[in-house]
Amino acid sequence: MLKAQPLYMSDKKAAVRKLTIVKNDEKPIQNYRFASQLFFLAICVWIGIEFTVFVFHLEHFVPGMEYYRPPGVEAFLPISALMSLSYFLQTGFVHQVHPAGFFIFMGIAGMSLIAGKSFCSWVCPVGFLSELTGEFGKKLFRNKLNMPKFLDIPFRSLKYLLLGFFAFSIIGLSTIELRAFLSSDYNTIADIKLFEFFRNLSPFAFYTLVSLLVLSVLFRNFWCRYLCPYGAFLGVIGLLSPTKITRNASSCIDCSLCNKACPSRITVSKRKVVLSDECTSCMACVDACPVKDTLNYKVLPMRTSRRKTLIAAAALFVFGSALATGVITGQWSNKIPTAVYQQIYENRDAVSH
Repeated sequence: MLKAQPLYMSDKKAAVRKLTIVKNDEKPIQNYRFASQLFFLAICVWIGIEFTVFVFHLEHFVPGMEYYRPPGVEAFLPISALMSLSYFLQTGFVHQVHPAGFFIFMGIAGMSLIAGKSFCSWVCPVGFLSELTGEFGKKLFRNKLNMPKFLDIPFRSLKYLLLGFFAFSIIGLSTIELRAFLSSDYNTIADIKLFEFFRNLSPFAFYTLVSLLVLSVLFRNFWCRYLCPYGAFLGVIGLLSPTKITRNASSCIDCSLCNKACPSRITVSKRKVVLSDECTSCMACVDACPVKDTLNYKVLPMRTSRRKTLIAAAALFVFGSALATGVITGQWSNKIPTAVYQQIYENRDAVSH
């Protein structure tokens, strides 16, 4: 048993209470989350190596040879995936140029319906690297820096403005327009175009990336919090998720450890239900809480709490199931011959949207 120190009530009354509480001995889940992030980062690195080999073969093409193109690279084409989703909703068919991107996109959206923006903190390699740079900045400056409040809110709106721009541009497209774009040479080699963008960085692009890196060291999760339209989309979907972190006010000792642990700067200690588009379901706040059954995951409106590991496993299972559906149905890899890729690649400088 752990004796809590007297704490003033949140309503600022003069009364002081003293609570007898049970120490939270539930195992933290952050090690599992780190392992998940590391696993998916390794997969992305492996996909990057395979795709580099594929582009190398296109540059040194041998007629009659078929070269492997890793379908997983389509995870880095979210705009194409969003257009594929719109096409699917209009026709009932998955477009076959970047089919893996569609199933990855559906898996990510499914994770968000299960456990909010859990993709951002459990799978996304950019989110993982952003966390690492943020931790480096915290150690470098000891006390982590936060964006001033008068700048934080308008900056956070930037990712929603970007999301709105892309959504507005896509929603109004007809089936014919969507098919024309998705089948175009530009979309076919969009992954190669992205690869060459990073391989041949312009001075402006290089300094932009360096600036983002520096800002991510200074302000934790700068890209994710202020600029990522994908994260904005998942945040909106996550609000629809019935799974939420809840706080038991009667056993809360107002230690504010949950607030300090939250990488998204959510004031968990002031909420009965954490309803925020910034919550990534990293569960750091639940791990930090020293009192058993004070912070819990619950499927609302049910009152029964769910184990952290169960919620995480369910979200990852949904993500994996979406990918498995693409593989099982034979729609994971496109059927574009290497010779067609090579022909488009030779004329890539003339290819435009």
